[in-house]
Amino acid sequence: MTGAMPPPGLYTQVFVQHYHADRLRDDRGHRAVDHFDLTANVIAPRLIWVTEQNLFGGDLAFHVNVPFVDLKVEVNNHRQRRRGIGDIIFGPALGYHYTDRLHAIYAVDFFAPTGRYDRDDIANLGRNYWAVQPIAAFSYVDPAGLNADLKLMYDFNFRNPDTDYRSGQEAHADYSIGWAVADGWVLGMGGYIYHQTTKDDQTGQDVDANKGRVFAIGPSIKYSNAAGWFVTAKWQQEQAVRNRAEGEAYWLKLTIPL
Repeated sequence: MTGAMPPPGLYTQVFVQHYHADRLRDDRGHRAVDHFDLTANVIAPRLIWVTEQNLFGGDLAFHVNVPFVDLKVEVNNHRQRRRGIGDIIFGPALGYHYTDRLHAIYAVDFFAPTGRYDRDDIANLGRNYWAVQPIAAFSYVDPAGLNADLKLMYDFNFRNPDTDYRSGQEAHADYSIGWAVADGWVLGMGGYIYHQTTKDDQTGQDVDANKGRVFAIGPSIKYSNAAGWFVTAKWQQEQAVRNRAEGEAYWLKLTIPL
């Protein structure tokens, strides 16, 4: 349902994630450090307002997402834990219903540097810079058959003022495909693909061999009812990782109309 805009009204979503990684990969896929362990537990409530306004033929909506993070990081002999609010995400969106089964959402998200950051820490709750992310999401929903979602995103990152470091642009996509097996139940699989498209730069100089990429896949299950709420649970394992942590994630998403 990533690309399916609901009817006008207020909605709340709650995202719950547990992510654990015990490997940090370098540019060749080898271990970048001898010992690495990262655990992130996140609860992120999201408020969505679908207005009754129509713009460019689409339904206008706005959202804000506030993540609460518990982060633990170990790198060799260094260990740190931080808890608090991460980077808040907000933005507008336009929803389209091309047919009764094919839907699309076009949006722009803004990432605000609200999470705690210290250049000397190994566990940071925020990135300390703004980012802008155009989005195109598509959903095909058949209550008695095929269900498929594709969400395309591209990130433009601003410079970190504390380090004068700017991360490269990033292209990534979330995908899922499933089949309705019973009334309201969909079984399937999904994941994400991530690829950094441009180099990082430090004080205006390109940083070579630091482009990240990853592919993740795993099973998922979704239940929805006629009242308009639904819950999705999924597990994803990361593979083919470069210049990033490599691990697995458990996700739970609950959507409730207010």
